[in-house]
Amino acid sequence: MTMEGETSVMVHAASRCDPRTTWEDVCSLDEILPGTGVAALVGGEQIALVKTRRGALYAISNFDPFSKAFVIARGIVGDRDGVPKIASPIYKQNFNLKTGECFDDPTVRLRVYSVRAVAGRIEVQGSSGGWKW
Repeated sequence: MTMEGETSVMVHAASRCDPRTTWEDVCSLDEILPGTGVAALVGGEQIALVKTRRGALYAISNFDPFSKAFVIARGIVGDRDGVPKIASPIYKQNFNLKTGECFDDPTVRLRVYSVRAVAGRIEVQGSSGGWKW
C-alpha cells in the first residue's frame, strides 16, 4: 500500500550484496520515465538505472563491453520471453537486467547493483570507500 502521492515501484537487488555497504542516494524516482534508463556516476563507477514499463527498477553497469563505450543507459528497454532486458544502442546486444548476462553471448555479463526506492528517491548499494564487488 502506498501513501497518497507516492508511487509504487518494484526494486531488485543484486545477488551478491555486502551487508557492510551503504546505500548511496542517486536521484528522484520521478527522474526516470518508465521504459527508459539514465546514467549515474556512483562511487566513481558509471551505472545505468533502468525503469521498465511495468515500473521495475534495476541498476546495471553502463559500460558496453562490445562497443567499449558507456552507453547502456541509452539502450532499448523491453523483455525477452518475460525476462526484463536492455539492448545496447550501438551493436544491439541484449542484456538481462536481473543478472547482467548477455542473451546474445552468455560468456559476457555486466555487473548488477542492488537498487531501492525510499521516500521517492533511488538508492544504489555501495560503500563509502567505493564499490565492494
